[in-house]
Amino acid sequence: MPQSPASTGSTADDAATRVFADHRELLFSIVYNLLANVADTEDVLQDTWMSWASRNRAPAEEVASPRAYLVRVAVNHALARQTVIRRRRETYVGPWLPEPLLTDTTPDSAEPALRAESVSMALLVVLETLTPLERAVFVLHEVFAYTHTEIAGILDRTPAAVRQLGHRAREHVHARRPRYEADPRVQQEVTERFLAAALGGDLDALMLILAPDVTMWTDGGGKSRRASLRPVRGRDKVARMITGVTSRAPEDLEVRYRTVNGDPSAVLFSDDAPFAVMVLDLSPDGERVTGIYSVSNPDKLHRIQDPPEAEDG
Repeated sequence: MPQSPASTGSTADDAATRVFADHRELLFSIVYNLLANVADTEDVLQDTWMSWASRNRAPAEEVASPRAYLVRVAVNHALARQTVIRRRRETYVGPWLPEPLLTDTTPDSAEPALRAESVSMALLVVLETLTPLERAVFVLHEVFAYTHTEIAGILDRTPAAVRQLGHRAREHVHARRPRYEADPRVQQEVTERFLAAALGGDLDALMLILAPDVTMWTDGGGKSRRASLRPVRGRDKVARMITGVTSRAPEDLEVRYRTVNGDPSAVLFSDDAPFAVMVLDLSPDGERVTGIYSVSNPDKLHRIQDPPEAEDG
């Protein structure tokens, strides 16, 4: 028996929804790595869904590769959003850091974002210095292994132009962040030693852990008095800033070690609410801390949840 137009439309909508849901994790991961903000990423995904749903309702030829179509639409929506984002960041109070994502949740978590491909906080900071097109090419090629020809189709550029963008992006990134992978066990151990020294006010221990040229970025968004309005550079200044801040920290401050953007990190809680996220960047030998990324802007922490059953111990 033939389906009625209404039931046919409903079936098409259901199929479109299933296809989008199947690709949502991939789309979130790509767009987050381009924008480094969850709210902007969700807005882009909503725009992508609207484009996809509209495309499926139109009496047009069937999309040969839904994955390729969705990625192309999502990337281009993200690029179109860059102007608004950059204008917003021009008025941001103090250093801007990416919104941290917990990436150590269980595989059956209801939130796809938490299982997405992770780019470290340190690399995301470097990616902020690229042009939007350079960043798109770098993320698609280096993180998601798209070929230059595939990226050319996504960005509506020639493969030669994409290769040139990719070459510039790689040179820029590698000059600022040499390619190496920190041992997660070493990073976890150093993070624990660092927090023990910081919260214990042990200036001597901090001086041993910090590299001479260490830099600390504190993102409070103008809403945290503990955040500096500019990056703090040099071991002495960083150590003294840390001990000064921790001496005024809440008495009930609790440290829970979690994986943030793929790196073993620390999430600090006060009164069971997220207080700050701290991510460390290590020297290639893993001996010293070269970068400290501290996010205390409550707008970037309200999505962080740590239910009692997930707590340490």
